[in-house]
Amino acid sequence: MILLSFDTEEYDVPREHGVEFSLAQGMEVSIEGTNRILDCLKANNVKATFFCTGNFAQNAPDVMQRIMAEGHEVACHGVDHWLPKETDFAESKRIVEEVTGRQVYGYRQPRMFPVVESEIKRVGYRYNSSLNPAFIPGRYMHLTAPRTWFVKDGVMQIPASVTPWIRFPLFWLALHNLPQWLYHWMVRRVLRHDGYFVTYFHPWEFYDLKQHPEFKMPFIIRNHSGREMVERLDRLIKMLKTNRHQFITYNEFVNLKTITVGLKV
Repeated sequence: MILLSFDTEEYDVPREHGVEFSLAQGMEVSIEGTNRILDCLKANNVKATFFCTGNFAQNAPDVMQRIMAEGHEVACHGVDHWLPKETDFAESKRIVEEVTGRQVYGYRQPRMFPVVESEIKRVGYRYNSSLNPAFIPGRYMHLTAPRTWFVKDGVMQIPASVTPWIRFPLFWLALHNLPQWLYHWMVRRVLRHDGYFVTYFHPWEFYDLKQHPEFKMPFIIRNHSGREMVERLDRLIKMLKTNRHQFITYNEFVNLKTITVGLKV
């Protein structure tokens, strides 16, 4: 089973590098990137989960409608990606449900910062996907965190996939910078070990960042961005489909585990 997801947020990475960047500029980048992602998913007939910020949902209602019309799941990703707040769990859900007219079941914190699971449960989420159980000094210091799904405070936790033993992260930066054959090999290794694979990307990765030196993006982010990243995603999906792996949404995964192991979330 493949749990493919996209943190669908306003592009704010230039601000991390001292560049003034408005919400309107960030939305322009992310809208274009999201449509490229949707084109790729549609061409391959696969479904994914889009974790959307309140900002993105309110400023791109047409894109939100396209996400739903093409059969993908919408989940929450805070309100303002740059300034996450403790009240975002509830406010994000309110905004996204208002824009989409649908109930939202899942949450992922911006930058995968920690959350309070009891609060996630209180406001009505079934699952939380805010854990990257990698060991990356200065970013994700999670050497002893569970690698695979578990339940805490009545909420299913769905960590991003990392390799067994050394916990090498198989998230967006890995696909940008590793030789694709090596990334594919590690993904297959996780699938043999865990039985499923969880990963995430961002719309702005699919924007042509190399054409914008004013964004001051590090090489590891610019590398293989834009159309090249669309091609890399396309090859990853085709490899997984060739190996007969099924793409499901996160909420479908929760439903499946609820049935098979008798969970109550």
